[in-house]
Amino acid sequence: MKDLSDQYTVIIAKGEFPTHPLSLSCIQDANNIICLDGALKACLENNITPNAIIGDGDSISTELKEQYAHLLYIYTDQETNDLTKAIAFCNEKGIKNIKIVGATGKREDHTIGNISLLLEYMLFVNVEMITDYGIFTPIISAKNFDSFPGQQVSIFNIDNTPITSHNLKYPLKEYVLNNLWMGTLNESTSTNFTVETKGRTIVYRTHKAK
Repeated sequence: MKDLSDQYTVIIAKGEFPTHPLSLSCIQDANNIICLDGALKACLENNITPNAIIGDGDSISTELKEQYAHLLYIYTDQETNDLTKAIAFCNEKGIKNIKIVGATGKREDHTIGNISLLLEYMLFVNVEMITDYGIFTPIISAKNFDSFPGQQVSIFNIDNTPITSHNLKYPLKEYVLNNLWMGTLNESTSTNFTVETKGRTIVYRTHKAK
């Protein structure tokens, strides 16, 4: 694995393989590429050779397991999913800046689970999830986001702590989002916006206005 310094590592999960230019650029520009074992076949089909392959070994063929044994790290713990195993691997290696792609699609339950796990990962790594439609960023304190007028924004908070926003079309003022839908379908009005929170929160931004 390469030394990161201020670079980032990308983790390719085993959902729908990314197609959006921003998602693909996250892979191309990464200092290291880690893929889950179930994503290896799709990576190879897209001419991507990872620096490491993480998983429990159940989602990879015997042929690929033998061919890429030198890159394969097997975690047999069945209490966590493969994405969490990859985050743990990064943390063990001192890798703190991580972008996740390919973690949505195929199964809605996996998608919800993977997005919610960002709230755990953020406690020990800097992480974002990039999909073909937008970016999920977990926060636990005030954060300013680069944006553009008309960008769709949704805010999800699981701790029922008050949320305040700036530069959003529908402003929040010490507002408690006690259901997932309540902070959705907002919109940026500027080249940046701010979300203030003291609880576990995920901010979603679309790649383009719709």
